Amino acid sequence: MDNARFNKYFSAFILIGMAAATVIATAIKFGPSSGPERILLTVSALGSLLGVAASVTSASGYAITFLFGLFNVLIYGTVCTINWYNGSSGLGTALLHFLFTAPMQVIGFIQWKKRGTNKEGAVKARRLTAGQRWLATGIFLAASVVAYVIIAQFDRSAADTFIKTAVVLDVLPLVCNILGQVLMSTAYMEQWIFWIGVNIFSIAMWSNTLAHDSGSSYAIIYIIKYSFYLINSFNGMRIWLQLSREAADNQGSRDPR
Repeated sequence: MDNARFNKYFSAFILIGMAAATVIATAIKFGPSSGPERILLTVSALGSLLGVAASVTSASGYAITFLFGLFNVLIYGTVCTINWYNGSSGLGTALLHFLFTAPMQVIGFIQWKKRGTNKEGAVKARRLTAGQRWLATGIFLAASVVAYVIIAQFDRSAADTFIKTAVVLDVLPLVCNILGQVLMSTAYMEQWIFWIGVNIFSIAMWSNTLAHDSGSSYAIIYIIKYSFYLINSFNGMRIWLQLSREAADNQGSRDPR
């Protein structure tokens, strides 16, 4: 099977699998839920489907990802705000999506259009230098500490431990999201390292919410969503390794030296 056909089948698997899992999970949780919780379940399911569409098109390098992403960001930010208000984690992620990720969808679309596409219509990807990778690592560590100190001041989980689990599970996907979004909008392959982190930490965050809040059945939608995201992010890294290699080869062939 050639690479293009594999990508099509894989994308179909992610989209169909996510849709089926979301519908089933929503139907199971819908019956015993209250009115407001049913609304959250429905909205969360819609946002998750838009989000997985954005993730799949992003992995393939198509600019339409930013349209799907914008709607997903607004929905997810709203749900995270409600989640935080009810005493669980989510404030940092909500602020991130409203104040940063939403505007970055517009910036990313413009940047990808400026970079141009290859013959298949995918953006011309690139890679960080070794120095830039070390810089990104340092920024991640420093930003995580700063974000923890700030968000811990607004923690509603009533935890009295030295390290608050809910805050940690809020901070890690937040920082990974910021760096992943910046690298995505500027078409760097290394975005996928941070997206993998976002997906792993988000699964942990929503699993913690589900375990400690009896009224958070909508969290199962996000556990499913980020599980599919995680699978897709590994495929996205594989595709972008190839895209960035092709872009580097093409750049080298035009170098007169």
